[in-house]
Amino acid sequence: MKTEDKIICNACKKVILETNTIPTADYLHVEKEWGYFSGKDGQKHEFDICEECYDAWIKGMQIPAACKEVTELV
Repeated sequence: MKTEDKIICNACKKVILETNTIPTADYLHVEKEWGYFSGKDGQKHEFDICEECYDAWIKGMQIPAACKEVTELV
């Protein structure tokens, strides 16, 4: 959840502060607009997850997340 000067992890409530609109730690932001054939037709869900909660989330997946090394960081 993003506020004016911080991001709060929706899973653990960890606060990630921002300095001049730049987060002090990395996190995952997810936006999903649900469509037909879902139980959430017409809803838009949005949340933020800190890196620690992301690691715990993907650790429990039956099929591991694909991971590729990026050599040029933007």
